[in-house]
Amino acid sequence: MTPDILCIGAVLWDIIGRTPAPMQAGQDVPGRITRLPGGVALNIAVTLARMGMRPAALCAIGRDSAGEELIAACEARGLDMTLAYRSDDPTDVYMAIEGAGGLVAAIADAHSLERAGGAILAPLQDGRLGDAQNPYSGMIALDGNLTTALLTEIAASPAFAAADLRLAPASPGKAERLAPLLQHPRATLYVNLIEANVLANRPHQTAMAAAQDLALRGARRVVVTDGPNPCALAGKDIALRTAQPPSITPRRITGAGDTFMAAHIAAERRGETGDIALHSALAAAASYVSGIDP
Repeated sequence: MTPDILCIGAVLWDIIGRTPAPMQAGQDVPGRITRLPGGVALNIAVTLARMGMRPAALCAIGRDSAGEELIAACEARGLDMTLAYRSDDPTDVYMAIEGAGGLVAAIADAHSLERAGGAILAPLQDGRLGDAQNPYSGMIALDGNLTTALLTEIAASPAFAAADLRLAPASPGKAERLAPLLQHPRATLYVNLIEANVLANRPHQTAMAAAQDLALRGARRVVVTDGPNPCALAGKDIALRTAQPPSITPRRITGAGDTFMAAHIAAERRGETGDIALHSALAAAASYVSGIDP
């Protein structure tokens, strides 16, 4: 079955420790530890599958037992994993600790994905999904866990010239990796305020200001979120739009931005536009952060 969207980037195991208590460095507190399939590309794909779309993953998965288990878990969640690149490196892992105030610390071990490099893109270049002469024209969700060199290559690649690109930086520390794609003529960029400020190299105080700045810098379309504060959408030829997230009690943080992005993609796929699509995405993200699956 032909996928509705390709999700390119990190597919790995998430190991998340959560506690309702406030935490500081060096503290040892009671809580819960979970191990679930994760990674930006996977989080987006799982949410899209729940919303009725058919996502396929282009990623690197180890040939180890953790990789076999991960493939099975992804397929059980509605992902097409037949195009995944199987690596001889260990399957990647993300580890995070969340306290009452949100994320305390995290480490992303994405060495398998980074070492695989362009090998994960082969289906877009060898004719299975497209090639330089007949580029893939569907939707692609692309995350910033790929190396800067590979993202720079993608920005100029004819294999991506016809795609509807949706970009996620993965983390503030990796936001700069998306700079080569900022002015791609078919890209929509999804960032939080911190990530937007990294790309703009300015300390904007609101999502609105950051979105307008990135639009002036050539972004075709950019969506900036800011936690419980208003989000904003702007673009080179798009008037500024804003929307207020619902008021909620947060119970989890990791994956919230991925859920928002996926829900916005799904909303537009259903034909929603402008403020309506933004509100649909904010409602889905609010449910997720509240502890309710979208």
